[in-house]
Amino acid sequence: MKDKGKRSVDERYGQWKTLIPVLYDWLANHNLVWPSLSCRWGPQLEQATYKNRQRLYLSEQTDGSVPNTLVIANCEVVKPRVAAAEHISQFNEEARSPFVRKYKTIIHPGEVNRIRELPQNSKIVATHTDSPDVLIWDVESQPNRQAVLGATASHPDLVLTGHKDNAEFALAMCPTEPFVLSGGKDKLVVFWSIQDHISTLATDPVSTKSPGSGSSNSKHASRTGGSNDKSTERPSIGPRGIYKGHGDTVEDVQFCPSSAQEFCSVGDDSCLILWDARTGSSPVVKVEKAHNADLHCVDWNPHNVNLILTGSADNSVHMFDRRNLTSGGFGSPIHKFQGHSAAVLCVQWSPDKSSVFGSSAEDGILNIWDYEKVGKKQDSVGLKLPNAPPGLFFRHAGHRDKVVDFHWNASDPWTIVSVSDDCESTSGGGTLQIWRMIDFVYRDEEEVLEELDNFRSHILKCDDES
Repeated sequence: MKDKGKRSVDERYGQWKTLIPVLYDWLANHNLVWPSLSCRWGPQLEQATYKNRQRLYLSEQTDGSVPNTLVIANCEVVKPRVAAAEHISQFNEEARSPFVRKYKTIIHPGEVNRIRELPQNSKIVATHTDSPDVLIWDVESQPNRQAVLGATASHPDLVLTGHKDNAEFALAMCPTEPFVLSGGKDKLVVFWSIQDHISTLATDPVSTKSPGSGSSNSKHASRTGGSNDKSTERPSIGPRGIYKGHGDTVEDVQFCPSSAQEFCSVGDDSCLILWDARTGSSPVVKVEKAHNADLHCVDWNPHNVNLILTGSADNSVHMFDRRNLTSGGFGSPIHKFQGHSAAVLCVQWSPDKSSVFGSSAEDGILNIWDYEKVGKKQDSVGLKLPNAPPGLFFRHAGHRDKVVDFHWNASDPWTIVSVSDDCESTSGGGTLQIWRMIDFVYRDEEEVLEELDNFRSHILKCDDES
């Protein structure tokens, strides 16, 4: 049964490779020695004629022979219509892409389960590991480390305390304020402000903090891989708020794009909960059955703050309109997107078009959807997917195993970084891919027809001259 599954994955992958020149404007494949659970774009560093240089954050989950690491890489992002089709389709799956170069390594205390960057200060990231704490890192001031056996962990610049049990995955940064949100096995959603610390993280790591924001504590230095020597301590702060309402592990959290006081969470209790810090610590709306299984992920539309996406172990993505939500009973999504054959692990709205989002799953597929296409006839132009469910217009099948994370690039439109954990299918590490679908797929139909007509005129003219 396992061999049959591997054959079908190999067949799907082989077919996908033959279609790369047709489907993609650019693709970089980067083989990872170790599995990775999170990938995130950092700030853009440089713009050039044919490509841009940008930071990329990546986790490495090792087997213990060397330490776990948080990797800061420099990535060359090729601009649209620069890469030749034959070039992007000719890559070695076992090679490391020349477009991705390691810039700095931080030795992480425990596995790096989730990475989130702070929008107000692009050099600061938060990470989740298998502990109750959230770790804050100034990636530019952190020293570069060699990940060798026996190396002690790097010291985080700030530790956020407040969870009573491990908080492994649910992590979010506020788009408008330096606020951090987390969820964990203790069924809690915890809220912090790091306003007083983001400007002094690198310059004064053991300074006295403002009243009410917590205090430095040697136990956190010990927990994060340092010693109890006072010189290795890092400040820790307690939460601004703790929110109770889930009946099981909180798997994901997200801030409202237009309000730093509003946020949502999902969990293994099948609930979607909306919160407002201004009204207290109880749920504003609690949808009891947002799905028929555990919820793994949630995202809030930055273009239309009424729309919320959820992904679940029931293999589906649901889209909710918060104006229609009421507490109790079953959730009433305005649409259910059925395009995966296994649990959905990550959902994210596109920064480039308000109706577009991506979803990745344990089936190894990253789907791109447009809810405006639901109920409409498929475009006559472009690359139609046979028997595609409503709204699905692109399917990235470049990974061989579960796609655990992906991130749209806000600096380079329609560009995505995605990462898969390939251990089960290939006995290897992971695969990082940076890719951009060809623009014929998503552009306006009339515009595409006009451009194709221009190509036809040019070809006919060349034929006449010959």
